[in-house]
Amino acid sequence: MSFKCGIVGLPNVGKSTLFNALTNSSIAQAANFPFCTIEPNIGVVPVIDKRLDKLVEISKSKKKIYTTISFIDIAGLVKGASKGEGLGNKFLSNIREVDAIVHLLRCFDSSSIQNVNPNVDPIRDLEIIETEMKLADLESIEKRLDKKNKKNNDDIENEILKTTLDFINDNKSLEKLSEIYEPKFLKRSGLLSIKPKLYVCNVDEKSIENGNEYSKNFINQLGSQDTIIISAEIENQINKLEKDDKKSFMELLKLKETGLDTLISKGYELLNLDTFFTSGSEESRAWTIKKGSSAPEAAGEIHTDFQKGFIRAETVSYSDFVNYKGWNEARIKGKMRLEGKEYIVNDGDVLNFRFNT
Repeated sequence: MSFKCGIVGLPNVGKSTLFNALTNSSIAQAANFPFCTIEPNIGVVPVIDKRLDKLVEISKSKKKIYTTISFIDIAGLVKGASKGEGLGNKFLSNIREVDAIVHLLRCFDSSSIQNVNPNVDPIRDLEIIETEMKLADLESIEKRLDKKNKKNNDDIENEILKTTLDFINDNKSLEKLSEIYEPKFLKRSGLLSIKPKLYVCNVDEKSIENGNEYSKNFINQLGSQDTIIISAEIENQINKLEKDDKKSFMELLKLKETGLDTLISKGYELLNLDTFFTSGSEESRAWTIKKGSSAPEAAGEIHTDFQKGFIRAETVSYSDFVNYKGWNEARIKGKMRLEGKEYIVNDGDVLNFRFNT
């Protein structure tokens, strides 16, 4: 599975610049005026995993295939988007399709980059976006709970809609819904305001290491667990450099990893994702699954026939696969296990599926 992250924010906060940096492209137009992004730009990015490089080396694989993440640069919205202001309707329909929302927040001063608000205030900017999503959800919920449409929903969907409506009206934290309902049911509801969220403070170059007053104030109020500090402009510069120059530039800036690496790591954590591998002479490949997936569910990521006809999964942990230099020695040393339908796949497992056709 590939997961989709929608990059959202008010106009001119740096969404297209960040998108171009993350996807190592220039397909997103970045300009100093609101709504320069009209249609959403979509970029599919390989998730670089050094473990896969090692598997390719051991298995002498002809091909190496990383798992991927899709970033979607969604048009900026303004206050009143839920009523169609700005590009509101287009924004709200695009954002319904993503698995997680990346809130990009302006945390820098600039006389050359237009600000749609009179001053820099990332908390206010976030509240504008969150409010518009809640208002859009309220309208959607009321329509779907209407007697005419209610019969089209199943019981769990109606329950989630009613509970969400109560939470919004009572100004309760919607994050509590994840403690009541399984993620798959929440995702199926299609509601915007309950999607998992990451917060990205877009700072200037001199603030990239320790942040600034804007990012610190934001973290003080919202917490650091799901917050990342990035300079979109610096990330763009990094991705234009050759490998050796990139390393030197990052050392100069005291950056241990790129913003993309940080964002992917946080995204996996937020969405409870794991990676398993398949490895042989033809190819070594990484696959993304939900944490807690069973062996048949993991097999289904490769092909639905693998899941339907699942028999057993030949399983070696990543560390054992590396220590014993591949399948053959791992079998000889008793490190390969035959796991059945109840087995829960661990992050890093190297798997080979047996199945009936």
